[in-house]
Amino acid sequence: MFDVLIVGGGPIGLATACYLAEAGLSAVVAEPRTGPIDKACGEGLMPPAVAALRALGVDPVGRRLRGIRYCDPTHSVDAEFRNGPGRGVRRTVLHAALAERAEAVGVELVPKRITEFSQSAACVQADGLTARFLVAADGLHSPIRRACNLDPASAAPSASVSLSASASASAVPAPARPARYGLRRHFQTAPWTDFVEVHWSRASEAYVTPVDDGLVGVAILGPAGATFDERLAAFPALRERLAGAEGAGPVRGAGPLRQAVRRRVAPGGRVLLVGDASGYVDALTGEGISVGLAQARALAVCLAAGRPAEYERRWHRVSRRSNLLTAALLAARRNPVLGPRIVPAAGALPAVFGGAVRLITG
Repeated sequence: MFDVLIVGGGPIGLATACYLAEAGLSAVVAEPRTGPIDKACGEGLMPPAVAALRALGVDPVGRRLRGIRYCDPTHSVDAEFRNGPGRGVRRTVLHAALAERAEAVGVELVPKRITEFSQSAACVQADGLTARFLVAADGLHSPIRRACNLDPASAAPSASVSLSASASASAVPAPARPARYGLRRHFQTAPWTDFVEVHWSRASEAYVTPVDDGLVGVAILGPAGATFDERLAAFPALRERLAGAEGAGPVRGAGPLRQAVRRRVAPGGRVLLVGDASGYVDALTGEGISVGLAQARALAVCLAAGRPAEYERRWHRVSRRSNLLTAALLAARRNPVLGPRIVPAAGALPAVFGGAVRLITG
């Protein structure tokens, strides 16, 4: 028997396993995909994420980031980080570094897809694995979360659950607001800046992150129903800069981004959610990895102390600031009066913009 079974071997799942191992708990990570896993991601680590990874013994190779730049067709304003640099890191590089660290601290990695699980008063059993707790780190559309009926307006879960059946039976209610999606592609070109550039158009944002000496990532957030090239057309200056650059790798997508979750600890106290699986507002502020690492650390503290129910409170404590700031910026973004004025206001009030960036980046 393991202390903790983690379903999902992405960066936050692996980081959770590392924190648990540091706390003296045995952890096994179940992930069917082998090798570094790529996905749609802005790939910009904010300073708190860089510091947290370093404290965990992980130092992925990437490009130093000096701050954040907001741009629209007529304005550009910079805000430098004040609490250390950020880092642009390929998602695959980050995953490989965390996987190496997890193995070094004794985490067992098994190439297994969890298709069903059951929980009792003493343990959780899942596809031949037994653990005192199960942690779902299986992403935005977490099958574990749906199996536990933790999406809004879901019914109570049963003790034994088939993930494929539960995922289809427990449909997520239609969102009350237009859903947002993300698309990301890399371009082979020398980075022209050491800032994360956020280009704003009427309905979407494009994030440009240098991740290597000859590679930049471009992630575009916005409504559904458009290809990457169609979305890029909304940013003429950026499209012109990338005109001679060759695309590297496929376009990857994710969404809908907003995921409302009723609670992070399932009834029975044996199943817990972390990272994107535990709830998500939007990628607008680029804090996903920072917040996920803080959640992973909080979860490990609670399980090591034998107080899993306390994780819900600690999750809110480490996630609240980011969620509130992201929701506020997203509300302004959607407002037909305020939205077009975000970048001009940042340019007119650079001290306020710099303070907001420092607040966002911890």
